Amino acid sequence: MERYVVKDGKKLKYGYTTGSCATAAAKAASRMLVTGDKQENVKIRTPKGWDLFLDVEDILIKENKVKCSITKDSGDDPDSTHGIKVFAEVEKIEGEDIILTGGIGVGKVTEEGLATSVGEYAINPVPRKTILAAVKEELPQGKGVKITISIPQGVDIAKKTFNPRLGIVGGISVLGTSGIVEPMSEEAFKDSIALELKSLKNKGIKKVIFSPGNYGRDFACELNLKNYSLIKTSNFIGFMLDKAIEYDIEEILFIGHIGKMIKVAGGIFHTHSKVADARMEILASQYAAIGGNREDIKNILNSITTDKAIEYIKPEFRDELFKVTVENISKKCMDRVYGEIKIGTVIFSKKYGLLGICNLGKEMLAGYKDE
Repeated sequence: MERYVVKDGKKLKYGYTTGSCATAAAKAASRMLVTGDKQENVKIRTPKGWDLFLDVEDILIKENKVKCSITKDSGDDPDSTHGIKVFAEVEKIEGEDIILTGGIGVGKVTEEGLATSVGEYAINPVPRKTILAAVKEELPQGKGVKITISIPQGVDIAKKTFNPRLGIVGGISVLGTSGIVEPMSEEAFKDSIALELKSLKNKGIKKVIFSPGNYGRDFACELNLKNYSLIKTSNFIGFMLDKAIEYDIEEILFIGHIGKMIKVAGGIFHTHSKVADARMEILASQYAAIGGNREDIKNILNSITTDKAIEYIKPEFRDELFKVTVENISKKCMDRVYGEIKIGTVIFSKKYGLLGICNLGKEMLAGYKDE
């Protein structure tokens, strides 16, 4: 893949995700299963809308099944999965079903609250969709197959990740909401998002939405907001608040998943789990403060995801708890900027949807919808 972005004067190469690798391998194997001819390369369309032309390796063709691999290229993004091989085996089966499963090196989900159900292989929803669609394109009408994705090197890589703590055992996840890996040299990335904010200032825009990632951007769309400028801050929330002061921003609306934003409620402004992960401690302490019972608090502390933790918050307490949470987030952020910027907060979860909006956030949302 020969696409680049310039950050801080450096030319950095894009890469592609394990999800794209799995999709390409499955598509190539399906085509070879149908035609019997070797495929040296394969083209796929990523969810981002970019086409990838990838080399097909380790081809093994048998009468009723084909296996091949795609080598992952993370570009100039520091990534432990760079250079690994993602395999797909596609096997003919009776009937017309297309069955997707995992093999060695693809983790299995053992805890609730993740994007994949307990007992399933950790092939996330977007890659799962692209794999199935790519294979379906290659099969004759009415023919079924079983697809097995495996990543042999994933067994060792998983030991160096947070996967076991998240309830994913035996390997890594097949990931990628866009199919593309954007180079994320930390300093270069920080410079690029600061430059994005500065360009808004130069256009006279003084009201912005901050979101840690794609989920927040998507949720902003669900809220039917119009005429707004959104910047993805990634984990660098404190850094971007500092830049907002520097660039005379007057109003910021945070829209973020509770898994990231709950950290800010505890005064954590770099939200990467390697820096600090006190999600459950912050959530549990806030629940205790409004009268949550001891057993529920213990269960929250032992949860691996915030979606799972929410299950232990009694429904009659949730509105009050998340009201406290969003007000705390906004207050911590306004303290960070010395009260110089008006800041509101919206938090949500993928499972439960909208969780809370602070008072200032409600005012800001009304303004965005009216424009």
